[in-house]
Amino acid sequence: MRKECKMTGGGEPSSTSIPAAPTAPHSGPRGLSRRPSSRNPAMPAGFSMEVFDNEVVPSSLSSIYPVLRAAAEIEAERPRVAYLCRFYAFEKAHRLDPNSIGRGVRQYKTSLLQRLERDNSPSLAKRVKKSDTREIESFYQQYYENYVRALDKGEQADRAQLAKAYQTAGVLFEVLCAVNKTEKVEEVAPEIIAAAKDVQEKTEIYVPYNILPLDAAGASQSIMQLEEIKAAVTALRNTRGLNWPASFEQQRHKTRDLDLLDWLRVVFGFQRDSVRNQREHLILLLANVHIRLTPKPEPINKASTCF
Repeated sequence: MRKECKMTGGGEPSSTSIPAAPTAPHSGPRGLSRRPSSRNPAMPAGFSMEVFDNEVVPSSLSSIYPVLRAAAEIEAERPRVAYLCRFYAFEKAHRLDPNSIGRGVRQYKTSLLQRLERDNSPSLAKRVKKSDTREIESFYQQYYENYVRALDKGEQADRAQLAKAYQTAGVLFEVLCAVNKTEKVEEVAPEIIAAAKDVQEKTEIYVPYNILPLDAAGASQSIMQLEEIKAAVTALRNTRGLNWPASFEQQRHKTRDLDLLDWLRVVFGFQRDSVRNQREHLILLLANVHIRLTPKPEPINKASTCF
């Protein structure tokens, strides 16, 4: 029995086909399939076909960065899956800026299209399964079972490596849904859906951080064991007396360890990533003040009376 592909962890599945990157500033769109097309005659002289590397993704297309990173990671093992990831990245870039008006977008999309044209036949020759759908489904299961789960079950799992693995798995499922829709396969195996749900849940646990891993998975990290850090975290989580919006109450009961910055985000609409960065910065500032206190408060990991 197979179930409908509904998980949308990293974004919506793509449509069946999209317009390709324009070959000249005033040329109209044309359909693009996963087949090679002729070389772009408008490619600027001396323009490198490798300019699509992650480091030079235009800022307006930053959301395709994880997809390109996943493609680079799995390129050696499954070239066809890497190709499908880049194809999906192109589709996503086109949806983000269909008219290529952003700075560097036209040049970038043209370069990425050239890479797709170049890699299509070689990657197709190395495809293990009979179709692109089967290819990415089999690799997704293999990646999840043999790498992600094995890594997660390790006695000394590397947190950064785990976070990257779960992000890659999330990207692969996103691409899998897009390929299924392109090939008019609207259902995926239930074991893949189950794996995708697990990946989505773990991705929310292993969130990005700069210095302080403030999520549940980072509690055992050495820096989080410092008494000054614990005191600062405790102080921020003291939200007694604050009125939370009624619309947030249900989520509030589901989410533990909300703090003052969560309240500010909900009330004033601050961006989640900005709040995450400011939280780390504020905790480090409070910890720095705490470590300078003389005499030390008792108990040392309580800072509510010190700030």
